Amino acid sequence: MKGFDMELLTSIDQAKQCVRAWKAQGCSIALVPTMGFLHDGHASLIQAARKICDKVVVSVFVNPTQFAPGEDFDAYPRDMQADSALCERLGVDAIFHPQADEMYVNQRAYCVVEQLTSSMEGAARPIHFRGVCTVVCKLFHIIAPDVAFFGEKDAQQLAIIKRMVRDLNFDIRIVGMPIVRESDGLAKSSRNTYLSPEGRRAACVLYRAICKGKSLIAAGMPADDLYAAMKAVCAEEPLCSLEYICLVDADTMQEIPIVAGNVVCCMAARIQNVRLIDNFWWSEHANA
Repeated sequence: MKGFDMELLTSIDQAKQCVRAWKAQGCSIALVPTMGFLHDGHASLIQAARKICDKVVVSVFVNPTQFAPGEDFDAYPRDMQADSALCERLGVDAIFHPQADEMYVNQRAYCVVEQLTSSMEGAARPIHFRGVCTVVCKLFHIIAPDVAFFGEKDAQQLAIIKRMVRDLNFDIRIVGMPIVRESDGLAKSSRNTYLSPEGRRAACVLYRAICKGKSLIAAGMPADDLYAAMKAVCAEEPLCSLEYICLVDADTMQEIPIVAGNVVCCMAARIQNVRLIDNFWWSEHANA
């Protein structure tokens, strides 16, 4: 964007001063929280934010508190130069890129406790959502956005953040945006870069299972039968190690036996020891 000056904010004080100045001008603020290594999925959030609000802030912060020991915090892909170029191209007004010691004076001193985490990602990664909720809560206080944008690929995270906003009385509208996929159906993810060419081809089995599930769920297939059909698809790929398939209520994230109301069918699998998640959303009204 010619003549456009994007700000790089590395401290909390810088971010607060920047946002205060915008709000004094009557600007509305959008926040797109990310861990960086931005791809087309993030771009879709930024573009949606750009349409709704006067100013757009993208946070780029690989949050250490949502990674358990032995997870991929150190290996998580980072490319701040590419992230900055994409944000500038899309008209982002500021990137908030703090270091961990700026965000966490003492990591053990405080946390936001989450409630919708007894299954799926919460069971697989027990500390994950505590870290997610804590850092998002801090970002909300620092940036004070009017609207915040999250991807629907992380369905359980989206439901938890919506619940946190309601329970902690944040005056912030949460917008969930649809999954962005590669041409072969694989959901966009920074972790896709971990896959070898063979693993990348194998990972498409998740989308095949998703398509199978979509084709069966309209008939009101019971969850157990739906799981069996999707598991059979995954079993056709030797490199796929399925962790779970779960049909849940879109708001409560509680597992349900049949399709009723708004539901999400979530799944997680490992391909070459790379952990990938995917899902599809289903509404009786939208698909009637």
